[in-house]
Amino acid sequence: MVFQSLTDQQLDALKEVSNIGMGHAATAMSQLIGQTIYLKVPHVTVTDIAAVPEILGGPERLVVGISLQILGGARGDILLVFPTDSVNRLLTILLGDAHRGSELDDIATSTLKEVGNILASAYLNALGSVLGLTLIPSVPALAYDMAGAIADHVLIELSQEGDYALMVETLFHGTQNTPDAITGHFFLLPDPGSMAVILRVVGNPL
Repeated sequence: MVFQSLTDQQLDALKEVSNIGMGHAATAMSQLIGQTIYLKVPHVTVTDIAAVPEILGGPERLVVGISLQILGGARGDILLVFPTDSVNRLLTILLGDAHRGSELDDIATSTLKEVGNILASAYLNALGSVLGLTLIPSVPALAYDMAGAIADHVLIELSQEGDYALMVETLFHGTQNTPDAITGHFFLLPDPGSMAVILRVVGNPL
C-alpha cells in the first residue's frame, strides 16, 4: 500500500472512525481529570515523516511524549504529545500542587503513562469496535525530550517502510480554550500492511 495513493473518500472514512475513537478517548480523559475535554476535528493526512517535528511545535521544543504500540488485528503506533505547560497543569489536577512545575519523578511519570494508557485504550476500543478488530495498546513508554528526538524515536520503524506516514492528529482542550486548558496531539500511525486491512473493513479497498 502506498500512502500517497489514498483518495479523499478513504481519508474521509478514516476521519469518521477516528472521530468516534477520539470521542471515547475524550470522555475517558474528562472522567479522569474531572473536567470536560473537547475535541477539534481530527486531521487525517499523509505526511512526510521528516515534517512531524514541525507539527509538534518545532524540533527543539521540549515536550512529553507517550508512545504505545498497537497490537492485535492491526499494527502500528500511537504517539501522544503534551507541551510542558499542559503536563504541569495535568499533574497538578491529578496529584495536587506539590507537583506543580516539578521534575518528572517516578509518581509523575507513572501517572502520565496511565493517562496515555487510558486514552489509547479508549480510542482503540472504539476503533476496534467499528472495524470488527481486536486492538490492544502495549505498555506505554514516556520520554521528556525535544520534539525532534521523540518523533525520530517513534517513527524510526515506520521510516523503514517508506518516507511517509498516515497521521490522525487531534487537538483536545478544556472549556472554551481557556488559558488553563490542557492541550495535546494524538497521532495514529498504522503500518502499511494494517492500513490495507483497515481500509478494506471500512469499505474502501485500495
